[in-house]
Amino acid sequence: MPKPELPPLVKALLEPDAYPHPTGRIKLLQTHISYVFLAGDYVYKVKKPVDFGFLNYSTLGRRRYYCHKELELNSRLCSGTYLGVAPIREGEHGDVRVNGKTGVIVDYAVWMRRLPEDRMMHHLLERGEVTPEMVGAVAEKLVPFHQSAETSASIAKYGDWAIRYNCAENVRQWQPYIGRTITREQDAILRAYLEAFYARKADVMRRRVEGLKIRRCHSDLRSDSVCFTGESATPGDICIFDCVEFSRRITLVDAARDVSFLAMDLEYRGYPDLAAAFVQRYEALADDPDLAEVFPYYAGYNACVRGKVESFLLDIPEIPQKERRAAAARAGRYFGLAVQYAQTLPPAMLIITCGLSASGKSSVAAGLAPSIGARIISSDVTRKRLAGISAGDPAVAAYREGIYSEEMNRQTYAALFDEARELLLAGESIILDAAFLRRDQRRGAARLARETGAQFACVEVFADESDIKDRMQRREAGAAGPSDARWNTYRQQKRRFQRPTEVLPDRHLVINTSSPIRRQLTTAMKALRAISPLSVPG
Repeated sequence: MPKPELPPLVKALLEPDAYPHPTGRIKLLQTHISYVFLAGDYVYKVKKPVDFGFLNYSTLGRRRYYCHKELELNSRLCSGTYLGVAPIREGEHGDVRVNGKTGVIVDYAVWMRRLPEDRMMHHLLERGEVTPEMVGAVAEKLVPFHQSAETSASIAKYGDWAIRYNCAENVRQWQPYIGRTITREQDAILRAYLEAFYARKADVMRRRVEGLKIRRCHSDLRSDSVCFTGESATPGDICIFDCVEFSRRITLVDAARDVSFLAMDLEYRGYPDLAAAFVQRYEALADDPDLAEVFPYYAGYNACVRGKVESFLLDIPEIPQKERRAAAARAGRYFGLAVQYAQTLPPAMLIITCGLSASGKSSVAAGLAPSIGARIISSDVTRKRLAGISAGDPAVAAYREGIYSEEMNRQTYAALFDEARELLLAGESIILDAAFLRRDQRRGAARLARETGAQFACVEVFADESDIKDRMQRREAGAAGPSDARWNTYRQQKRRFQRPTEVLPDRHLVINTSSPIRRQLTTAMKALRAISPLSVPG
């Protein structure tokens, strides 16, 4: 396969004559958003004319603006390194000059002093030369930066929205790479984890906003953005560069995101001990008691960002195929690491049964519950408790009368949801053993799942009418149990039953209890595991 052609401007910038100073051999580095030229004592970063939604460099004006923004923001943690924004001009004969005085401006470059490459943290890590004291010094530089970073009540409120928006955007943007760099199971795990986190840690996230922990941060703090410019491990000899400049909603983030980004990067590179030392030093210096609770979320989020970004490289033609294969491998490792963080908060499941009386809903619930560690909450038991009746005592009434009236139905479902809500927020999976004959009842359950961060599934249960009649006859003959439904109840329900067509196909399971159900339960378990792998053992 032929090597993809570089754009003409990039080719021109690989020539020493394009620069106003000695360059030696020029080295080109590429990311999904930039061309970086190492030219002698200096570095020039040219932004690619791309639009990824969260980042838009598609016009010359935008690239000029974001070059200046990069210069401004990076001066906070790496003063003296960012020198200016250099116009790139093309003369009438096609000659290209950086910082030229004549010709048409065709692009801009961020102009930087070249940092000592062998003192970059990622290279020091490769040589095993990073110590706990060095990562501690990075924390010491970072804490005062975060404490003085721009913030306000409006920034915190905006940043809280932005974090959630960015998270949802991230999920959308990795979807094309399912089966390429992220597995379907990993996708399900990560989406379920994110939903569970925001529901179950709502109080913590609210405290982050109220405590103004959301500030204008670095937002891309990895080991290859850290340089130890001196021999001593002191904050003054550390340059932290290459922060995010291209999006307000990515730079206004929780300070914990910066901390977790570098810690995640250290873990990714195989140094969990250094990651722990860095976080411990930061915690010792910062006034942030909630950091430990939000750390896994932000670390996992950052790993997903890196997995997505590496995935983008697969679709850039000018990047050689060998480099794209390496990017795919890196992306896979990042998504795998994200799943490890997700395992710190396994999501709950809310499963509802749906079907007519005597269809076998309670038997199916009892068959599923042990395999997923779920608690069963029965509508029959709840209804009688509300009426002050023991579960085993009969309370036979005409259809939609007595304890089976519409008002009692409403109270029963409300009580089911109230009891389930607290348990779901605590991370416990629940099966609501009830008829759920109406769409509004099922939609209420699905809404409860969303509000508690649980994964939702509807198990529709049915049986042949002859089996239903036989079960009813045994019930009328005095078989013990909390249900009082009789044959007339079944016929009335059948006329009024609203099939669960509103439930998404992958969340709608069907079991026929007139057939042996062991194999059907096994199939149902596989479907439930596909919805939420961390909730259902393999």
